[in-house]
Amino acid sequence: MSTLTATVEGVGFWCRGLPDWEAARAFVRDGTLAEGASTRPSPLILAPNERRRAPETVAVALEVALAACQAAGREPRDLPSVFASTHGDLGITDYMCSTLVGDPRSISPTRFHNSVHNAAAGYWTIGAGCTQATTAISAYDATFAEGLLEALVQLHAGQAAVLLVGYDGAAMGPLLPISNSEGLLGAALVLSRDAKAGASRITVDVVEGATPTQAGALSHLAGGNASAPMLPLFEALARGTGDVHLIAGEGRQLRVRIEASASAPAHINATTMKDTVHG
Repeated sequence: MSTLTATVEGVGFWCRGLPDWEAARAFVRDGTLAEGASTRPSPLILAPNERRRAPETVAVALEVALAACQAAGREPRDLPSVFASTHGDLGITDYMCSTLVGDPRSISPTRFHNSVHNAAAGYWTIGAGCTQATTAISAYDATFAEGLLEALVQLHAGQAAVLLVGYDGAAMGPLLPISNSEGLLGAALVLSRDAKAGASRITVDVVEGATPTQAGALSHLAGGNASAPMLPLFEALARGTGDVHLIAGEGRQLRVRIEASASAPAHINATTMKDTVHG
């Protein structure tokens, strides 16, 4: 069994109706949706021409990533990152498949460029001018939990802080009945080793046979999205405390305990890493 701890320095959030983390927190508290919220994220970290070319999945990933960095007071270019997406961009995947069947010579170079699973990570490093390591992870329902575990292991291995981004878009075409995903959803965390005044601490370990945490307010709003398994964690963060279980593979969950920040400096603590989700 492994136990890892870290500080949540900054949070970013976006779904339709909730354009930022403050709106998401208000929605969890009292069910209020933001009025006049934008229907598409517009990440300012990209130049205008790149912003127009970027698919929605990239836009939402970069929107929440930048928001989390700003909330943490961290320079985006200085942070290693983990981008966790169940499917990448299923709309582009559907376009690529149908075009290859019907008229392969008409494939759009831009859409082909955006079809790779690490497209969001690539846009992020370019926009942020970041030369730190970046990782793209996909593990179906366990995607965000695996991304969180990867970020925590990087902290344990010596990184001072890591950016974690979870995101997915809508499915379409023949993929719908096989792997459905609705809407657009993104959320991000900046995690660090040391305690920080006013910031929550999380303690994470792997458990067997527990029941994943039931849906709450955010899950009822955006639960049709493929990244919905991460939402119980953000609901607990919005409340400021609590325990949640995130799907981490067949029969396994990550148990995440959220506690108020400690006043004294603290470092990430880890037991032996031999028994992890990857096993």
